[in-house]
Amino acid sequence: MSTYVQATSGDLKRALDLYGWNARASAALMVPAHFAEVTVRNAVSDALTGLYGPDWPWNQTFEGSLPGAPRGRYSPRQDLVSTRNSERTTGKVIAELKFVFWQKMFTARHDERLWDQAILTLFPHAAATTAETLRGRIYADLEAIRLLRNRIAHHEPIFTRNLADDLKRVIELVDMRCTATAGWVRAIETASTVLQERP
Repeated sequence: MSTYVQATSGDLKRALDLYGWNARASAALMVPAHFAEVTVRNAVSDALTGLYGPDWPWNQTFEGSLPGAPRGRYSPRQDLVSTRNSERTTGKVIAELKFVFWQKMFTARHDERLWDQAILTLFPHAAATTAETLRGRIYADLEAIRLLRNRIAHHEPIFTRNLADDLKRVIELVDMRCTATAGWVRAIETASTVLQERP
């Protein structure tokens, strides 16, 4: 509570109100974040299917294109291998890979092989841009969403963030891929209302 008490200059009632609102805002933001993650991972899967076929998680060339990492740090290659060892279908692998796996797919190492040819097609509603610029933007959007999701998952304060910008970023990411899905997200999300109710 100390973060909330400090933010409200020691007013316990206001601190409790802010704590409750922070929890409500966290819950509300998870709905659009859910759609952003599913949208992005499906786009990546489409790109990988086009290059490596529908069984891309088991493709050795794809596996070799992923970076390993020093022990104790995240490794996209190890994430893929351990996930596909416990799942039998591409769909299950997609659902079980970590969020950061999808984000790491938008690094420059994949430009020539994957994104230079596919990204503008897979995100057809992005404003006129180059493949490299769009890939960089998506990586940055996913980083912001990942950090937000991590704070929410650990029940941390998010009230100091620009949550309206976070929400806008999430919906725009969905919109770049599919305007119909983005319209659906706008219709069902409650975050925009909750954000206006901040005490």
